Amino acid sequence: MAGWRNRRLQSVWSNRSVVSLLTRKFMKKRLLYALFVACLGGYVFIGSQVFEASAAKEKGDDAYAELELFSRVLERVRRDYVDGDQITYEDLVHGALKGMLGSLDPHSEFMEPVAFEELKEDTEGEFSGVGMQVTQRGDDLVVVAPMEDTPAFEAGILPGDRIRKIDGKSADGLTVPDAVKLLRGKPGTPVSLTLERENVATPLEINLKRQTIQVYTAKDINNRREFPVDDDKIGYVRLTQFGEKTGTELEEALRKLEKNGMNALVLDLRGNPGGLLEEAVAVSEKFLKRGEPIVSTKGRNPANDVERKAGSGRKWLAKDLPMVILVNGGSASASEIVSGALQDLKRATIVGEKSFGKGSVQSVLPMPDGSALRLTTAKYYTPSHKVIHGQGILPDVVVPMDDDQEIAIQLTRIPGGKDNLEQALKSFPPERQQKLRELSEQHRDAQLEKAKELLKAGPMAKAATAQVTPAN
Repeated sequence: MAGWRNRRLQSVWSNRSVVSLLTRKFMKKRLLYALFVACLGGYVFIGSQVFEASAAKEKGDDAYAELELFSRVLERVRRDYVDGDQITYEDLVHGALKGMLGSLDPHSEFMEPVAFEELKEDTEGEFSGVGMQVTQRGDDLVVVAPMEDTPAFEAGILPGDRIRKIDGKSADGLTVPDAVKLLRGKPGTPVSLTLERENVATPLEINLKRQTIQVYTAKDINNRREFPVDDDKIGYVRLTQFGEKTGTELEEALRKLEKNGMNALVLDLRGNPGGLLEEAVAVSEKFLKRGEPIVSTKGRNPANDVERKAGSGRKWLAKDLPMVILVNGGSASASEIVSGALQDLKRATIVGEKSFGKGSVQSVLPMPDGSALRLTTAKYYTPSHKVIHGQGILPDVVVPMDDDQEIAIQLTRIPGGKDNLEQALKSFPPERQQKLRELSEQHRDAQLEKAKELLKAGPMAKAATAQVTPAN
């Protein structure tokens, strides 16, 4: 019995030994397999990283290598540039950022703090200054036109005046942004100008006091804010840009026209470069029913994919008001959103020439130091999903105009009457002056005339007796 038990124990231990041996072999194989899989995975991972790195290098898209190159160039400029002691790291980095953003497309840009503040002032619709537009003609700073009811207008500054000094300092070499910076300032502060005027022998010394200048974006046919209607009860509103108050200003204009008996409207968006998307929506929904589409945007980031519709917060609704919108090659961005939406929805007839075709969204991204990026982040699409960018809005009725005809219309808007017109004409070559003078005196505007003709006799004229009613 004892022998059996011993044999049984031996058998048990022998079985255990076999099991243990098998287990060890299995575990060894399993470990080898795991090691093999790990090595294979590591090889694949390392291989993919090497491939991505090499692919990135082939594409020139290695961020760290490019940043290293940038820093090397930055230091080399600081060390070896002949006037390197006169520039700062800020100068160099800002210059590089301007070049980088400017290389993307014509509408993206890096704005230094001063430029960002000017952008905010332009869209807010007011600033403190003397109230005149300035341009650069050759090496000279030249007055384009003074704005009505401003210090510059009241002091008798005329279009074509050349700015020689600002506060006693020479204006030679100043750019337009430099001049604007000097002319603007706190309300009530003085600024002196030395001007040269054609056919005036001695320079003019003019002392001004800055004041808050209200920039109105809604103008009437006379470049004022009175908004009369013509003999056929056709109203006219010109929007110069889309600033923060454009929707409100348009509503005020429409109410004045309503009181004057308006039964049809011409909305002039010619030469309007655009502005704020919100105001394009606010303008469009004055003429649309709640829920009607206005514009959609699509970008690389899904957060920029948005559809805008007419809301319910409108205080004024031009229900079924016969309407024509004027556009030309200078109508861009927000102007194209409005004209594209009202054209697609059969709400207005578009007259003039094909618009500019600037249908991209620029997001303004403030930076901690007061600067900002204006970056193209999406593109606009009309309600029927037509692409605006690069295509523009094609009018329903094309009425071409040449450069002289367009300039003549602009000249008629110069404040100050015939004297200012004659002064402005002197900035053109002698051979063009007489033609522009005649066109200006004729007050001919073929596109506006066609718009009124359509409103009086076209299909839309059937609704000429429609009522203009407040929205609920």
